[in-house]
Amino acid sequence: MENDTNNTKKEYSRHINNANEITLISLIQILMKKKWAIFTCTFLFSVIALSYALVATPMFRARVLLSVVEEKNPSSLSQIASQFGHFAALAGVNLGGGDRTRAEVIAFLKSRILTETFIKTQNLMPILFEKLWNADDNKWEVENQDEIPTMWDAFLLFDSNRAVSEDLETGLITLTVDWKDPKLAVEWTNKYVKLVNELMRNNAIEDAENNLKYLNKALNQTSSVEVHDAIYRIIESQIKTIMFAKAKEEFAFKVIDPPVIPRVKVKPKRKLIVISGFFLGLTVGVFFTLFLHYYKAMMIKQNEFIDSFK
Repeated sequence: MENDTNNTKKEYSRHINNANEITLISLIQILMKKKWAIFTCTFLFSVIALSYALVATPMFRARVLLSVVEEKNPSSLSQIASQFGHFAALAGVNLGGGDRTRAEVIAFLKSRILTETFIKTQNLMPILFEKLWNADDNKWEVENQDEIPTMWDAFLLFDSNRAVSEDLETGLITLTVDWKDPKLAVEWTNKYVKLVNELMRNNAIEDAENNLKYLNKALNQTSSVEVHDAIYRIIESQIKTIMFAKAKEEFAFKVIDPPVIPRVKVKPKRKLIVISGFFLGLTVGVFFTLFLHYYKAMMIKQNEFIDSFK
């Protein structure tokens, strides 16, 4: 009994495998029989792709080329650090007065905090989500308060249209901003670079001023000549740091090649979209044609095999 069952299974498997044998000629014959179904599928996908390409909002790209401003210490802080660094560390004073690494500067350029600050200072929420904003009434047109865009929504949208890349050979940084209004894209790019320089400059000045406040207090609390000398040297370095920061507008990034109003849109790439739609439709049409044919053939053979035992 068991042998009969095994033989039946083997015969059934062989029967199904024979039904699923595929040759190039059979493939061509199947596809030719269903050519209109494949053509219809391809045509529909192409039309959908073309429709999207035509109605998609054109996007323009503003591009600025930057170089990271290298630290040029105006007060010979490296020498002071070697002489009084231990004292400064004990006092809780940062001799750098805003020293920064290249990685930190580039990371800040991409950061969420900078992006959100830019959105707030430029009041970009109504522009980024203009479809939900009623300019006449100066309010959001939403049915539910939960539908009002948040700062996180704004960050995600702006971040998807802002890119920062670094040329490893030259070390130059490229900042790009995409938007449907080419003039706005250029304006935002310029203001974004200006903001990052301003914030990093203000941070350096604030750090140095806080150090000065502490050092002046420490100066009055000690009578040691050696400590006084160390404090005066550090105070001098912090004052020079403040003067250097205030005098330098391009504090963190120097503009090498400023953005110009783009004339050619970067998105949507209509030809690529239509071609992709065509081949996607063709692929889907061929796949489903073959799948349905061999599925039906397998089911027919399966039924014939079952009927043979009745």
